[in-house]
Amino acid sequence: MPSALPTGDPAPPDGRLSRTTLDAAYGVTFGAYVHVPFCETRCGYCDFNTYTAPELPGVSRGTYADTVLAEVRLAADVLRSGDALGGRIPPLTSIFFGGGTPTLLPAEHLGVIIAELRDQFGLAPDIEITTEANPETVTPGYFDRLRAAGFTRVSLGMQSAVPKVLAVLDRRHRPGRPEEAVAEARAAGFEHVNLDLIYGAPYETDDDWQRSLESAIGAEPDHISAYALVVEAGTAMYRQVESGIIPAPDDDAMADRYVMADELLTAAGFEWYEVSNWARTPSAACRHNELYWSDANWWGFGPGAHSHVSGVRWWNVKHPTRYAALLDGGGSPAAGRETLDPAARYTEKIMLGVRMRAGLPTYELTAQARRSLPQLASWGLIEHDSLRAEQVVLTQRGRLMADAVVRELLA
Repeated sequence: MPSALPTGDPAPPDGRLSRTTLDAAYGVTFGAYVHVPFCETRCGYCDFNTYTAPELPGVSRGTYADTVLAEVRLAADVLRSGDALGGRIPPLTSIFFGGGTPTLLPAEHLGVIIAELRDQFGLAPDIEITTEANPETVTPGYFDRLRAAGFTRVSLGMQSAVPKVLAVLDRRHRPGRPEEAVAEARAAGFEHVNLDLIYGAPYETDDDWQRSLESAIGAEPDHISAYALVVEAGTAMYRQVESGIIPAPDDDAMADRYVMADELLTAAGFEWYEVSNWARTPSAACRHNELYWSDANWWGFGPGAHSHVSGVRWWNVKHPTRYAALLDGGGSPAAGRETLDPAARYTEKIMLGVRMRAGLPTYELTAQARRSLPQLASWGLIEHDSLRAEQVVLTQRGRLMADAVVRELLA
């Protein structure tokens, strides 16, 4: 069951943003997220806004791209309304197709959306265009068509190389298929390929996790993401844990798995640039995700997608049928909106900034937060050298305790 939308103020029916908000967006990095809500099956741990075919009677995957195009045109109209002040929204620096499983749609349909984004907003010369992919939904020919459509990066959901772990996660791809898909993507000309891993699943052992890491490294992607399993309320896995059918993830085991991941990936030539992300080179880092972490601007297209422009955040209605109906009626699909006050934006800057290897400049902290830095360094949570450079960079132990560091900085 997809998670609930946040609460907020009603969104304007036409999606309009204030002139002040638009003016503040000029010159700020701008990206696009496109949500594709379709999945063949629902993984037991997933609470994303996704639907299988039986859950969407009457909804056609074949017409989904056309619906998204309507929101792209709405967004262009909203954002261009500020042009009278003499500026404009910068061209897109990144586009990210997520889900769901975007690769359930024909690559040509995804390409049509890219083309419309290009026509409406313009694309930066070095734009990064990523799609997530289930390894079982892609073929060598599909990768070729993605490249022809303009994609520069692909992110494959591997999660684990161990059959019993894949089974408890309800993942349907066969072991070994993600590694094959990396090779196919490379052969199609993709320079940047990511593998997503999940650690801490019930019944996973240290040996299982090491096997998954070694398999991912051996596939030779240039980026690996490793996320701790979170059992979200409302999911099938949550119900299994609550009823005692499977054990809950163990926090100590997950900490050990993180250390193992960091050490094995570092030894293999990867460097962490965000707490859960490692890249072989700076150019391999996911620039779209860096946009989220740096308080930049993005428009999220699709049901349930979230957007942010100059401290104004909004989110679309969740169900694809309702989403399409609102756009067909000429209105905005936004369900709610909130304007972040300076205190909320500061809190988010701290929460996200400390997760980055680039560090959080100490001048952005309050005087009280700066006074806590020597103590945090003495506890082994912040690199001493980074403080001398007037940056806050977490140690490996600090990454494991990032929430505690944030609490200290916000106290």
